[in-house]
Amino acid sequence: MSNLSEHYSPTTGKRLGLLIIIMVAIGGVVSTFWAKNRWWFPPVASQHGVDVDRLVTITFIVTGFVFVLVHLVLGIFVWRYAAAREERAIYWHDHRTLELTYTLVPAAILLTLISMGAVTWARVHSPVPPQALRIDVLAQQFAWTFRYPGPDGTFGRTEVRFVSRDNPRGMDPADPAGRDDIISREMHIVVNEPAVALIHSRDVLHSFFLPNFRVKQDAVPGMTTQFWFTPTREGRYELACAELCGVGHYIMRGQVVVESKNAFETWLAGQTH
Repeated sequence: MSNLSEHYSPTTGKRLGLLIIIMVAIGGVVSTFWAKNRWWFPPVASQHGVDVDRLVTITFIVTGFVFVLVHLVLGIFVWRYAAAREERAIYWHDHRTLELTYTLVPAAILLTLISMGAVTWARVHSPVPPQALRIDVLAQQFAWTFRYPGPDGTFGRTEVRFVSRDNPRGMDPADPAGRDDIISREMHIVVNEPAVALIHSRDVLHSFFLPNFRVKQDAVPGMTTQFWFTPTREGRYELACAELCGVGHYIMRGQVVVESKNAFETWLAGQTH
């Protein structure tokens, strides 16, 4: 240790401290602009997506500020106290004010972030509006299909014993309510009106992922999961499977079309039962 101290100069410590400060400053600025321009969320297209993005942004700002502050202080200390052989470090066995400060301040910040997350979660997973458009979503290796109720407004009954190659949903052929159901390879929804996806899986675990809508919900074999949202922008969006579901996982993609009420009614009327 003595030999190391003899060869270690204050200049080395100052260079190291300056390097830390420069890396934090330049690295933080460059990475932030790069992320915002090339690696960030796709444009939000749902009501609750705005709340989700706001929560993520606030979390990044708070944690980023703490990260930069800690490393700047580290760099300043390395710069200031480099190889100060004659200067004794100041220490104390306990300091109640300091201990309360570095315990309560982070706790308050974390509690605030957790509370904001809980509020957003409760809003996203609130009860489904009664007027929401119901869409039955079936995930299977390696495709998505969608079912809409026909003119009677009721889905036909499904049972596992009816599942076959030609009847992947297991629709009961004896149930008259299912005879006018509409099956589609695309998901169509109405802009500014709530829609609820009733999600099933025929085979393995899948994940119903709509990046632009900030929607992600597992499709679990043997049960029905659901997620409701309100689209806010017309257009065509990608539906992906966010769960590794087999060798063809990479091709399991679908299309979601957000359109006006009239366009949706026209599309629905043109579908075969």
